[in-house]
Amino acid sequence: MKLYVCWGDWKRPMFGHKHPCGEAHQALLDAGYDPEVVKVYGLGPLPMWMQPKRRQVVDLTGSPWVPALELDDGTGIGDSKAIIAWAQANPAPAA
Repeated sequence: MKLYVCWGDWKRPMFGHKHPCGEAHQALLDAGYDPEVVKVYGLGPLPMWMQPKRRQVVDLTGSPWVPALELDDGTGIGDSKAIIAWAQANPAPAA
């Protein structure tokens, strides 16, 4: 499982709200997952040649925006709210 984030997975509120990448990461941790965090840097609307790692996100979800989650079976989930909903509905199996 890979979680694609912008510059990081900030947990503290920024500018009066929580950062979507941090919220998605925390939801996965709370559900018992430990995803590989991939920093893609850049900004969604920039040209792809300026941010090669975002090409992976576009191929996965059809959108350059992060966070994006890649499940072990290759399924992609974009948008922090969708990732949070998936994590809450699919907790990791007990080890």
